[in-house]
Amino acid sequence: MDLETFRSETREWLEENCPQSMRNRTFNFEDAHEVYSTDDAKIWLKRMAARGWTAPTWPTEYGGAGFDYETNRVFQEEMAAIKALPGSTGMGLAMIGPTLLEYGTEEQKMRHLPKIVSGEVTWCQGYSEPGSGSDLASLQTKAVLDGDQFILNGQKIWTSGAQYADWMFALVRTDFEAAKHDGISFVLLDMHQPGVTIKPILLISGSSPFCETFFDNAVARSDDLVSELNKGWSVGKRLLQFERSAAPSRAKKKGRPVNAYAKTAKQYIGESDGKVADPLAREKIVKQTMTEKSLQLTVRRVFEESKSGKAPGATTSIFKLIGSTLAKEGAALQSELRGTSGAGWEGEGFSEDEFDACHNWLRDRAVTIYGGTNEVQMNIISKRVLGLPD
Repeated sequence: MDLETFRSETREWLEENCPQSMRNRTFNFEDAHEVYSTDDAKIWLKRMAARGWTAPTWPTEYGGAGFDYETNRVFQEEMAAIKALPGSTGMGLAMIGPTLLEYGTEEQKMRHLPKIVSGEVTWCQGYSEPGSGSDLASLQTKAVLDGDQFILNGQKIWTSGAQYADWMFALVRTDFEAAKHDGISFVLLDMHQPGVTIKPILLISGSSPFCETFFDNAVARSDDLVSELNKGWSVGKRLLQFERSAAPSRAKKKGRPVNAYAKTAKQYIGESDGKVADPLAREKIVKQTMTEKSLQLTVRRVFEESKSGKAPGATTSIFKLIGSTLAKEGAALQSELRGTSGAGWEGEGFSEDEFDACHNWLRDRAVTIYGGTNEVQMNIISKRVLGLPD
């Protein structure tokens, strides 16, 4: 099928099948479970999954649509044209799915990927531990091979969405005698078992997207070891590249169009001759939007270069550093442009939009920490890009 025919048919199908409630929606990742728990969201997921459109670039044998770059580009353009939310979202699609496509056995791919596409199974990440965040390789959660299963004991922290997840991908220590990077394995485990305890963490924003997760003789199947025993560090790093590559798109998922800053400023500061009245505000808006656009273009360029099959490497750290900084600064700017109206937490005298601006400002102060702190990203860039000594 040629691209124009595909575009026409896709446009018609989306218009007929995408529920109105799944259009023009914006949300932060913290709210994804609530957004995707509605009846309309479940209908939308079922329709999209039936066509493989929840994971459009994944191979068809695993439930995807098998789109090449150009076909996917047209598909994404038509989704954006009606401002449709994707059929599904989360770590299954963004992180563990791509990792299994690269490192998983055929049995692992067939067992896990179709359930991610259909939305039957949701995932969380078991990486950070108390005392092992920035220095992740010092992790101490222990996994002992016992017959055809691993027995896990230890603790993970900042496990996003663990209270809703069905499965976890985790880094565990399987050799305490080896150098710390060499004794780590990458395993998958079912969260619905007696040995797993989850405790949500309440944040300053008032939400609890992160959790503490405790393992007390929890079990992971030996055939859910990804790659080789004690070779999980390479798998874990590759997954982080997928995560960090997604960082620049977070602001877009929250529905922050290029002119949103100017729209806010005109509403709260005023305008003169069609421009934001305050020149200092104009300068801040221009700087923010130009940097966001530059990052989008850079991500697209690197994506094109990566089609040769070469992993993006340290460029993902650049994306994480700049993308998370822009997300935090963008939320702060949206609140600042509202003046005192951008500081409303609760009570009378504020609109829902103003409450959202304040909550987003507080919430997005954390994006430069989770997924690898900005300091860690700068260390990676200094060593691997600039070639500076340790």
